[in-house]
Amino acid sequence: MDDVKKFVSITGSRNTAVVTKGTPFPGTFLIDRDGRVTARDFEEFYRERTTVSTVMLRLGAGEPPIAATTMARDHLDITTYPADAVVAPGNRTALVINITPKPGIHVYAPGASGYRTVKLTIAPDPLVRVLPIAFPKSEIYLFKPLNERVEVYQTPFTLLQEIVLEVTPAAEKAFRGTPELTLTGTLEYQACDDKVCFNPATVPLSWTLKVTTNITERTRPPR
Repeated sequence: MDDVKKFVSITGSRNTAVVTKGTPFPGTFLIDRDGRVTARDFEEFYRERTTVSTVMLRLGAGEPPIAATTMARDHLDITTYPADAVVAPGNRTALVINITPKPGIHVYAPGASGYRTVKLTIAPDPLVRVLPIAFPKSEIYLFKPLNERVEVYQTPFTLLQEIVLEVTPAAEKAFRGTPELTLTGTLEYQACDDKVCFNPATVPLSWTLKVTTNITERTRPPR
């Protein structure tokens, strides 16, 4: 049923569906100064668009805005911000979490068996679809007393949690009365140094985005 809602237009009775034909799905090409295509990205639905800011962040070229929130914890520093300050239904954007372990500290990455690994959880919202997160590449840490090798992060790394603002008729109606959208979540991790593994920690996070509506009708300029 999810595929039906994404790729066809439902009209008439519940058993009647009209397939959307002739509508191109958008894509983005990135070209360097020499005119060579260096990256490309195509959408999975014609009414969804990945924002330019999100594309740049995927390439590691994004910068935190002035409104970023920074939190200093015992074992690491966290900076969070939304990729876009203003979004609209159908936008595919990202929630950004920059994490910097303090000197001598590491946190466990996905794949480290037996340890509390880094985990990001976003609270459900009926107007937002949370996409699977791709964790950045980790490194192998050797714990010499046990001759144990585990996946960790011990240098700055970034989590990009991509989300899509739903574009169903019900969602668009709800967004028209929603000037702002606040999303909340939690970051879980366990920090260690060369001798001690500290208690697992949970950090509450939040992001507020301004919401604008899509223009769905063309208007003729005055004569």
